[in-house]
Amino acid sequence: MASVPRSREISGPPSGTRVQALAEVPRLGGLYLRGAAGSARSRLPGGRRGVGGRPALPSVAYRASGVRADVAHLTAYQHLLHETGADALPSGYLHVLAFPVATAVMVRDDFPLPLLGMVHVANAASLLRPVSVGDELEVTAWTQDLRPHRRGSQLDVVAEVAVDGEVAWRGVSTYLAKHAAGSAPGDGDRADRSPDAEVGASTGDRGFQGSTSGAAPYLGEGSDVVGSRDGSGEVPSSEPAGSVVWKLPAGVGREYGAVSGDRNPIHMSALSAKAFGFPRAIAHGMYTAARALADVGPRRGQTYDWTVEFAKPVLLPGTVTVEIAEPQRGSFEYTARHPRSGKTHLTGSVTRI
Repeated sequence: MASVPRSREISGPPSGTRVQALAEVPRLGGLYLRGAAGSARSRLPGGRRGVGGRPALPSVAYRASGVRADVAHLTAYQHLLHETGADALPSGYLHVLAFPVATAVMVRDDFPLPLLGMVHVANAASLLRPVSVGDELEVTAWTQDLRPHRRGSQLDVVAEVAVDGEVAWRGVSTYLAKHAAGSAPGDGDRADRSPDAEVGASTGDRGFQGSTSGAAPYLGEGSDVVGSRDGSGEVPSSEPAGSVVWKLPAGVGREYGAVSGDRNPIHMSALSAKAFGFPRAIAHGMYTAARALADVGPRRGQTYDWTVEFAKPVLLPGTVTVEIAEPQRGSFEYTARHPRSGKTHLTGSVTRI
């Protein structure tokens, strides 16, 4: 994985971007309806061709001020994600707060790609200074770097959270729109039509097979212990385990949807997921990523970089084995796999800043 995540390489909207203030944080329900209508229009002849017939992202950033975390909402998030109960906002929760503003950019009439069918392939976020539940936040979001991909087009959706005028958190979500922007499917894409290939399309299709550093598994708290750092089988009670097993119930998609506002039908029930080609409901990618972040635990420090690349989605109900390694002090790598097939669901890293 790259030593410097995208969330540290970017600083503010691209040159020429106009910042537009929002009166309030938009509701995701209305945004999804607008996105569905825009997706239908984009499939009509002449729909969403961009500037001069070429796709172009809107040169607009949305900004919402006076945003505050709700204590009850934060508590519900912490319970669901197995995060430590504290006033400090974890990076996954800041993603949830920023997500509606980012989605509002993607449902604009001049956004060139259909919202429905876009695949979240990777995420990078940097918590640059601690953010507390009592802080007043300013959320800014925009899109950038529309680029070709062998399966269509990719772009980055960037969100920043500022406190007292200083950027405290930045998240970069990379999305794939399959066969958009004029690219055409080829024979090599047939495998992507299988119901469980929601992603399998992260840049380069890298299959992470665990830590390549030879590091012993990271040991932490609150998890089922599979091994210990010294091979003795004894782990201090204050340290977390290097291998965690998640038992995810069928309704966890609805639970995370209630907390995050992301009620995409593929996560809600087996019936609604089947309408989109999945045999059962699938877990939200950001739920699994944030759950892995929580499993790293307090050793990530107060400020940290967090990355994830998504592979095969997690079908619900389901069991996931998560391995966490610490190749060097303060730097962690995690891999989530299917316990029987060994297929990778996601990989990522957490690095203390």
